[in-house]
Formats: sequence, structure tokens, C-alpha cells
Amino acid sequence: RPAEDEEEEEAEVGWQEKLFSQFEVDLYLNESACQTPLDRQYHEEIRKLEKAGGRKNYRIFTYTDHDRFTNLEELCQKVTDSDHEVPSYLAERMANVRRRRQDRRPVEPSSLKSKIITWEPSEEFIKNNHVINTPVQTMYIMGDLGPYGKLGHREYEHVLCTIKVDGNGVITVKPDFTGTKGPYRIELDGEKREVWEYTIENASVQVQPEEEEREQCMFRDLYGRHRDYLNGLVGSEFEMPPPGTLRLFVNGEIVSAQGYEYDNLYVHFFLELPNQWSSPPFQQLSGVTQICTTKKVGWDKVAYFCYPFTVEMFYTLEDEGVFPYSLPKWPVLYFEVLSLDFWQRYRVEGYGSLVLPASPGAHVFTIPTWRPVELGTVAEMRRFFIGGSPELEDLTYVRVPSTFKGKRLSRFGFRTETTGSVTFRLYCLQQSKAFLESSALRQRMQSVLDRLGGFSQQSSVYNVLEAFQRARRRMQEARESLPQDLISPSASSM
Repeated sequence: RPAEDEEEEEAEVGWQEKLFSQFEVDLYLNESACQTPLDRQYHEEIRKLEKAGGRKNYRIFTYTDHDRFTNLEELCQKVTDSDHEVPSYLAERMANVRRRRQDRRPVEPSSLKSKIITWEPSEEFIKNNHVINTPVQTMYIMGDLGPYGKLGHREYEHVLCTIKVDGNGVITVKPDFTGTKGPYRIELDGEKREVWEYTIENASVQVQPEEEEREQCMFRDLYGRHRDYLNGLVGSEFEMPPPGTLRLFVNGEIVSAQGYEYDNLYVHFFLELPNQWSSPPFQQLSGVTQICTTKKVGWDKVAYFCYPFTVEMFYTLEDEGVFPYSLPKWPVLYFEVLSLDFWQRYRVEGYGSLVLPASPGAHVFTIPTWRPVELGTVAEMRRFFIGGSPELEDLTYVRVPSTFKGKRLSRFGFRTETTGSVTFRLYCLQQSKAFLESSALRQRMQSVLDRLGGFSQQSSVYNVLEAFQRARRRMQEARESLPQDLISPSASSM
């Protein structure tokens, strides 16, 4: 209704119920303008309405799923409300995809199990499956907001409400039912600047308790069958590591490298497994990232790799009867950062290492690196013009080399230079039967490696604290059993 004239109209609209506008009445009354079977059907319905006394609605009308407006509206929808919006290439291509008219063929569960991935899709398969092709029926409730006495002009038609129902039975109403909110407002661009207000109410009949119970039973049955279907795809067997074994999953990502001298960086990395650690035969413990150019971020040049890798490892206790007096060594990730020049010659930019975290969860590390240098300008000129630079034969020299057998490692005289840093993001998962212990206190005080049988420093601290608590309880019990005159000095003096 407009705010000035207080003109009101109310209409109760059913699903896919056709209410004609003044423009459609004038159009379809002319039989020569009717071309399609739907137009001729509307012609007969309007003639019957005219004989019965005319239509009862004036400003409120509808466009059903079969009308031309519904077909064109889906092709002409804009992302913004700008009058000069230019549709993108994707929007133009998607406009030709009519997902409302696509019929999905039922697929047997057996074929889904065998063909989860289609390695060589055909053009028809890509055309039908690159969008969600759930069949959708649409209906528009419109309003003719033209001046009084000038109804039937297309420029005054405005969408009041859009109702869509997909093949899964999901009903979408946009905008939503008014409820306790205020009415929606439409402001017209014209001389009078009219403002119209309208409300949308749900006038459906309430569901009977018997029908609601029947519907809930149907939903439970449907969800149960879907759960059984998913269980059939995944299987019921859950693989557990043997007793005394810890399985460690690491989903890692080399995020970025920053602060290096040259451009076109890439990272070579490998994982060293200490004693009592192993990995499956198919597991790759090394990798090389792609070559990445840098971009200026603040004062640093940053190369964003976003290179993912996944590692699976096992820690096995060799002899459960012998308790080691220290925590076992954790795997170490060694890496080197290299750059590529115009002649496809590489130069070393930095070395670094990272000990995998012992606690599960998400971890982010920024590891600084260094590189060996030679004195003099000749080495730097060689590095700049033809590539090549001093490099380590064994990357484990970044820490303690794996081949070192002595007690002391001296790096005296080894010249190095600090370079940039590399950022890692690690997501660690641990799986072991030791997590199934029932004692909550022991789970809280000790790590998973202690529960595997290790007598570490944490277990020693746990034993000391437990003995201290027992002694404190005995002292409190003895104090409570003594007479009060022995405990209080004031009582004895009186």
C-alpha cells in the first residue's frame, strides 16, 4: 500500500496459482496474440474470468514456473544493482545452463561404489554435472505499483516474493515471511517518490499430529538408509596400530619463504627417521616444491608456495621390558632453499631444519636459515653471474650429522651467513592404543610416549608429586588426631 493514498490490497496465493495482471488480461484477450498452447490456455481462462465478473486482484499477480518471465528472469539476474553492470564470462556461460529443466537419472548404489571418480568425462557429462542440477520449480509473486488508473505497464512491475522448491523438497522464500518484523518497503523513482509497504504471511494449514508423526518416521527411515549407505562405502573396519606402537600423521604445508637475496625460489626437503621410527614402503620422505617468484610485502620479498605434503610414520618400542631413561628422538625435517637464475643455474639460498612437534594439533613454524660463504668478491661474482655456491654434501650437517660417531662436533672455522626464513604449517595426528587407558589422571600427567612404556622425566615428576601428596595427607591425618592443647601454644600458656 502507498503511504499517501492508503490504498490496500490483500491476496491469498497458492503454490503455482496463476493470478493475471492487467497487462496479461489486455494481451491474452486478443486471440491473435496467442501463439503457444500456454497462451491459448490463458486466453480461455481470462474469458471465463470476464464472464464471471472479472478478476478480484488488481495490483497483486503471479508468474508461475511455465511463464516467460520465469525463464527470462533466471537468465537476466545481476550480481549487483548497478545499471551499468557488465556480466562476466562465467555469468554468460552459466546463463545458458538451465538447471530447472534437467532431470536427474537415478543412479544405482553399486555403480556409485565402483565409479566415485570419472577419470575421462565426456562433454555431455561435464555439461550436466558442472552445476548442481537439482530440479527446481519457481514462482514469483508480483506487484503492479503504477499510478491509480494506469495499471498494466511493464515498467511498474516489481517482484514482491520469490518461491522456489527443489527436488529434495526444500522450500526457499525470498524475502522471508514478515512475522514480527516490520513490513518491506519499495521506493519508486519518480516525481512523487511513492513508498509502498507490503507484508508476507504464511497462510498454510497447520499439519495434523498424525501426519507430522508419519513424516518424522519417514525422515528417520530415510536418514537410516543414508547412514547404512555411507557405512557401506567406508566400511566398518577401523585399523589400529599394534600395542606399543604410535602412528603419527603429518599433513604439512610449506607456506612461504621470505627475506632471500634472489628470485625464483624453490625448496627441497626430506625427513630423517631416527631409531625405532619407520614408514610404509610407499611413503615418500622427500620432495621438491614448484619454482615461485617473489612479491614485495613490506620490506621483504615473499614467495608463497602453499605446497602440501603428507607423511605417515610409526614409532615402535623395541623391548617393552627395558625402560629407556630419556624421551625418544623425534623425526627431523631438513630443507634447503634454492634459487634459479636466467641460465637455469641454481644457487643455494639457505639451509634449515625443523623437529616435528611431539603434541598433536595445528602448529605454525617460521624457521630461519643460513648458508655457507667464501671470503672474497670472486665467489660472490661467480654466484651472481653463473650460479653455483658452496653447499653441504650432507644436509644433516645442519644439526648433528647422522654419520657422526664422536662425542663432540666442532664447527670452528666454518663460515656462514644468515639469510631468510621459511614458514611451515603442520597438522599432526597421533593414533595409539595407549590413548584408551581409563585413568584420567595418568592421561593428564603423562604423554603418549610414557604410556607406551617409557620411564621418562615426566613419569619421574609424576611419581614425585604423587609421593608428596601421600605424605601431605598422612601429615594432615596425624595433625587432626592430636589434642588441641598440644597444637595451640596460647592454650597451653593459659
